[in-house]
Amino acid sequence: MEFCDGGDLMRRINMQCGVPFDEDQILGWFVQISLGLKHIHDRKVLHRDVKAQNIFLSNNGMVAKLGDFGIFARTCVGTPYYLSPEICENRPYNNKTDIWSLGCVLYELCTLKHPFEGNSLYQLVLKICRGHFIPVSPKYSYDLRILMSQLFKISPRDRPSINSILKKPFLEKRIKKHLPPEVIQEEFSHTVLHRKRPPASQPSGKLVQGKSGLMTE
Repeated sequence: MEFCDGGDLMRRINMQCGVPFDEDQILGWFVQISLGLKHIHDRKVLHRDVKAQNIFLSNNGMVAKLGDFGIFARTCVGTPYYLSPEICENRPYNNKTDIWSLGCVLYELCTLKHPFEGNSLYQLVLKICRGHFIPVSPKYSYDLRILMSQLFKISPRDRPSINSILKKPFLEKRIKKHLPPEVIQEEFSHTVLHRKRPPASQPSGKLVQGKSGLMTE
């Protein structure tokens, strides 16, 4: 198992003591997390528990890795603050539930707070299902704020896929900072067919270095 000396992203958020991250840092992490999510979504695999505690930092906090795929073996899906409306309402779900959770992580990076909170699980679920959240500071770019609103669409079909997220110009230009050209070509080529692995070889929850920078063993 790979050691990430920077701890998890929630720990890093708590270390800010109320001081916001700058947008460049937020987008650097967000692109890396999204690349990890793309890697598994392209292979028809869902993470189902994307949250700040499952994102691990290394290289003085500059490298972010998506880990902890143990949810595959659990009956309960996800962590309450990051649950999507369809999960809360016990409706069928797909990879768009990961996109909602990704939005929760992005919101936390911008505000250092959860987007949806309540004094009880019932109140929390009610707020999630209504999709009402306090907008992030206008100091962040229009592109970032619009993306946030897209990730929090109540209907899963209205949320963007991870590939369409990474094709947004303000994010796409950052990809080459995190992946070498040959890996970009492989991961973003429409001629590459990614097949879902058989159940016996699904992620076990271990972090290892992979071509995308974010994989499990």
